[in-house]
Amino acid sequence: MKNTKNNEFSDRRAASADARSALLKAYSDAKAAAEPRKLARQEERAAVASAREERRLERERLKLDERASAEAEVAERQAAAEAETRAEVKAREEAENARTARVIEDEAARKAERDRRYANRKARKA
Repeated sequence: MKNTKNNEFSDRRAASADARSALLKAYSDAKAAAEPRKLARQEERAAVASAREERRLERERLKLDERASAEAEVAERQAAAEAETRAEVKAREEAENARTARVIEDEAARKAERDRRYANRKARKA
């Protein structure tokens, strides 16, 4: 079958313009039809992003809690070690004081014994 239409330049130009306008209309119709889906996808992405951010904040809060409890535990251990050190120092000081007191008592006892012997010797001579 032969194309009986007379294809002149103006006809071809009009057909091309009609085709372009049809493509443009089809594109704008598709864009308008996709708008609700696009909005739904955007809302879904926003919800996912906010959930992700909440999880990140929760992880950070847990890390801070763990770090604080670890620091508290370290401080507690350090305080216990310091208390133990103070107790050891105090015990050593008390032992040194007790030893000094015993030495003084022993010297006093030896002096008293020497004085008693001296007094007995004097008494025997007199």
